Amino acid sequence: MLTDPQALPRAQQREHEEPSETIRPIPAVAALLTLMAVLFGAGYILFSEPFGNAEFGDRRTLADLAPAVAAAGAAVDGKALYAAQCAACHQPTGKGVTGVFPPLDGSEWVAGDSRVLANILLHGIDGEIEVLGTTYKGAMPSFQRLSDGELAAIASWLRSQWSNRAEPVDASLFAQERAAQRRTAPFENGGQLKALAAGT
Repeated sequence: MLTDPQALPRAQQREHEEPSETIRPIPAVAALLTLMAVLFGAGYILFSEPFGNAEFGDRRTLADLAPAVAAAGAAVDGKALYAAQCAACHQPTGKGVTGVFPPLDGSEWVAGDSRVLANILLHGIDGEIEVLGTTYKGAMPSFQRLSDGELAAIASWLRSQWSNRAEPVDASLFAQERAAQRRTAPFENGGQLKALAAGT
């Protein structure tokens, strides 16, 4: 027996019909988009392999990612080399870290005999050294891997920065010291450097 909806109480009038389960397939548009995404992904993986198109993916090699090496005769940026090779220990200000890494600002080793500075950069130090009246004990690596021009650029930049007012260093000095000093180990202390400066 059918009942007039208007005759039902107001609460029942707000009710909807009971839901019923039906088979509702995925809409054709959604299925098509999913299939296209899968096919695109498979195609990208397939054609981004070495035998595929170089425009698909990154084809740079380790040589491409290596920093550019300055050509012979080209100007070398001592400041950039210092930032990359030295600033982590000696700090961008050249003040070093008290008791750990000696300062380069005002250092007698930087502004003194350029031959000694060249040997410090070429061979490093592993032991005690006194800088500006304070004794430091640590290890500084050798920078023999850098070219003579790069080492000269760092040394010249150091000798002209902060309170340092010394003459620049020529790359030929590093070539000369590289050939003359057949060291296989770093300097053990500041005494060895002083002996080098004295020519003994």
